[in-house]
Amino acid sequence: MTVGFDAPLPPARTGVADYAAALLGALRRRGSVEVNPARTARQSVRLYHIGNNQLHREIYRRAIARPGVVVLHDAVLQHFFLGSLGEREYVDEFVYNYGEWHRQFAHELWRWRATSGCNQRYYAYPMLRRIAEVSQAVVVHNPAAARLVRQHAPGARVVEIPHLFVPPARFARPDTLQFRYSLGLSSRTFLFGVFGYLRESKRVMSILRAFDAVHRALSHTALLVAGEFVSSDLERAAAPLLDRPGVRRLGHLPEREFWRAASACDAGISLRYPAAGETSGISVRLMGIARPVMVTAGEETSRYPQAACLRIPSGVAETAGLTENSMLAALLPQTSREIGKRGAEHILSFHSLDRIADEYWETLCACGR
Repeated sequence: MTVGFDAPLPPARTGVADYAAALLGALRRRGSVEVNPARTARQSVRLYHIGNNQLHREIYRRAIARPGVVVLHDAVLQHFFLGSLGEREYVDEFVYNYGEWHRQFAHELWRWRATSGCNQRYYAYPMLRRIAEVSQAVVVHNPAAARLVRQHAPGARVVEIPHLFVPPARFARPDTLQFRYSLGLSSRTFLFGVFGYLRESKRVMSILRAFDAVHRALSHTALLVAGEFVSSDLERAAAPLLDRPGVRRLGHLPEREFWRAASACDAGISLRYPAAGETSGISVRLMGIARPVMVTAGEETSRYPQAACLRIPSGVAETAGLTENSMLAALLPQTSREIGKRGAEHILSFHSLDRIADEYWETLCACGR
């Protein structure tokens, strides 16, 4: 069996590209795999990686034209269509998903699309019907994504496969201490870390407000915010809080520097609201190296054991929940380390690359017969 493998790959600066590169190597140890093949006759089945980034535009078109197995890294494609279609095409796609009686509403969503990053109603319409109906199977990473697919295509074959984890090279303590010293921090500082693309749904403003309260109460804390802002408006709004005491700011980190920074942190913060049915690869990475991680409570994180992470409520209680859990983490570092240890045990057991690759290969073989 030969598998066609359609995905963005490094040096593309996306989590999907890193994920795809790791999975590609593992699948090639199990059989023949062709990357982004131009011809279709030689492949028994194709695996398409789909996300909201416009890097996936041609991959989505190929997945519709020659159906195969689709991996939904984002189970809400609303923002993908807002970025890839014109108004008429977007409205027609919305109507295909939800019916003619929604046509005027679709025009309204298009007109107000500048607010789509933080407006809940855009996340309420994932627009999955077309891709879910034509695909041989749809791979998702969590129960929320599975539910959304089935709502749009009740007859779809949905396979839940956890997000993969590849352990990094270990960093010696002197190396992590040197990283801390480069930020002006001592070994006694309790360091929180936020990583990846910074957008409204990652709750950047709530995190900064909560940390400001934490640092005023506990001066031995610091917050590292590492990544690029997706929205210039959000970056301007966050600027005063990023300049507060205790906050350290870095831009995009290459792979090795990400792991060095993550290893130097004592806890991670990885929130999502409104959620898009995605499993955060950064959460999996931080948990995998035994860092306690604060995640948004919900279906997307429901597979993590209760004692393996810190769950933050969404909505009006979010900032208070962040503040309280951050203070407890900093005041009880031994408890934080125990939570991190339980998280690592879970990730290493259920998210290991070999286990995940086996599940993909089994799915591909079933569809490629």
